[in-house]
Formats: sequence, structure tokens, C-alpha cells
Amino acid sequence: MKECRSLEEIRNEIDKIDEEIVKLIAERSRYVKQAAKFKVSVDEIKSDERIDDVLNHVRHLAATLGISPNLVADIFKILINKMVEMEIEEFKHGGAY
Repeated sequence: MKECRSLEEIRNEIDKIDEEIVKLIAERSRYVKQAAKFKVSVDEIKSDERIDDVLNHVRHLAATLGISPNLVADIFKILINKMVEMEIEEFKHGGAY
């Protein structure tokens, strides 16, 4: 992380990070769509065990990086819910990613 010398510079750096976050969300969504090919039911897509594993993993990672685990878990809950919906749609269309 670099030391910024102005608010404008900070905003530019935040914008760059936001772009990377969006790119990573897009990449994650492509993998989620691919996963639909390997699922046999909607219940498998909504796997509470897998969701718990992901949330535990990101909470631990957040704590390690010094950011609020609750904040990160809340963001991931939204992300997971939306991607589960997307994967269900992909599954209904035969996993034709």
C-alpha cells in the first residue's frame, strides 16, 4: 500500500481496487456457472455446508488481515445468495455455460 499525498490520489487508488474487485466477482461468477454442470439438484446448489465453509474461510481470512470478520461475512452472504440464484438458473438451463 502506498502513502497517498492527496484525497484525489486516495480516490484513484480506491477506484483501482474497486475495478479489481468487480473483475474478481465476474471471474467467481464464471466458476459458479461452471459448477452448475456438476450438480444433480437444486438442493446441492444450496448446500448449507458449503456456504458455512465459505463464510468460515472468509471470516478467518478477514481476521488475519485485520478487517472485521462480520463485515466480510455480511458482504459474502449477499454475494453467495446472488450467485446461488445465478447457479440455479444455469442449472435449470442444463448448465450450458
